[in-house]
Amino acid sequence: MKDFWNKRYQQDHYVYGTGPNQFFKDFIDEHKPGNILLPADGEGRNGVYAAEKGWNVDAFDFSESARAKALELAKDRNVTLNYTIANFDNADLKSDEYDVIALIYAHLPSQKRRDIHHKLIHSLKKDGFIVLEAFSKKQLSYNSGGPKSEEMLYDLEDIKEDFKDLAIISIRQETTELDEGPYHKGEGNVIRLIAQKIK
Repeated sequence: MKDFWNKRYQQDHYVYGTGPNQFFKDFIDEHKPGNILLPADGEGRNGVYAAEKGWNVDAFDFSESARAKALELAKDRNVTLNYTIANFDNADLKSDEYDVIALIYAHLPSQKRRDIHHKLIHSLKKDGFIVLEAFSKKQLSYNSGGPKSEEMLYDLEDIKEDFKDLAIISIRQETTELDEGPYHKGEGNVIRLIAQKIK
């Protein structure tokens, strides 16, 4: 998988665009800046946007070519990212560290997903937020991007269960029109979650 993503991100253009995901942007625009973690941040479009809005951004991805493009984008926008090469298994996640953790198309295999989501919850500060947008299992019927394996796609009830220890502010599954570079384009089916750690 690492070779696959390195090859994809080695393309000259930004394969998911340089603008932030709209759901993520709406959340960032409505909240006071703090410390944010962006796992699997790819080419940095979301991390760079958060940094432009005053957030202290930690990001990671296992693709070296993604990191290089993210840092180039940050330099072009005159912001700074703390962007490391890591995956979900070896990322250095401290407890009570982040005001927000944003999982934007950070798809995980079903056998690892719940444990990793729980690990991320421990890295949230009290009153911190999880912001998630990911493709649902219905995405297999669409051609707008995302994993082609059902085990990498998400089910609404599974996401509710993963984050049941948080206060779920909003969760919905819906059809949306994607326009995020050539690999996220057209009608798709997504799950969107905002949840808060209140204890």
